[in-house]
Amino acid sequence: MDISLKSASEIEKMRTAGALAAQVLEYIEPFVVPGVTTEELDDRMNDYIVNTEHAVSADLGYEGYPKATCISVNEVVCHGIPGPQHLHTGDIVNIDVTVLKDRYHGDTSKMYIVGGKTSIRNEQLVRCAQEGMYAAIRTVRPGANLTEVGEAIQKIADKYHFSIVRDYCGHGIGTGFHEDPQVLHYRNSNDLLLEEGMCFTIEPMINAGTWKVKVNKKNGWVVTTADHQPSAQWEHTLLVTSDGVEVLTLRKDEDFPRVIHNS
Repeated sequence: MDISLKSASEIEKMRTAGALAAQVLEYIEPFVVPGVTTEELDDRMNDYIVNTEHAVSADLGYEGYPKATCISVNEVVCHGIPGPQHLHTGDIVNIDVTVLKDRYHGDTSKMYIVGGKTSIRNEQLVRCAQEGMYAAIRTVRPGANLTEVGEAIQKIADKYHFSIVRDYCGHGIGTGFHEDPQVLHYRNSNDLLLEEGMCFTIEPMINAGTWKVKVNKKNGWVVTTADHQPSAQWEHTLLVTSDGVEVLTLRKDEDFPRVIHNS
């Protein structure tokens, strides 16, 4: 396993990329309304990344991916390809953005409830995924075991009686989009002690029904739940600090600390 520990200068670049990614999700929120197409949202975000942030989308062209962002609606778990699909009141939507600035990546995603209202079950699903992510972030500190991340999320998912996707995971990040380590979001025995300077994502995908998923055979990207029940996901890019964790992609709308001191 080749895990890079970021230097002070690298951390500053990671902070910049993370802040830019967070700003994209803040910018697009007023446009996530009934009737808009996912392609219109993608076009707006790509224009914002390029012309306002003077950065680029890391998604666009990555292993052939055709769009600047991933927009996953209802039963789509991840890697939803923006297109002519219109959003409707009650849809739950994950928008996943990765900004590349000065060779460094900022990766984050957020759930949106279209029209501001949805079913109680969908609300619980969205809340569960966010609570799980936050609980996992609070475990991060030097000397902690990476298994604590999955354990924290598992407890939240079990409380809500939802399931955790096992086919996709968080990942190290820096000049590489996906670096070591892999970050599992369910209870596991993948031992790894965290060290100051590590950067990685925590991005639990929570399903209302089975944890099992399937990949669209035609495009090779879009992942949906195997039983067509809805899914929710939140994601942050994190830095292990000298005594805790810093959330590099924190948004202004979040009631969560940017820096947590765990010692």
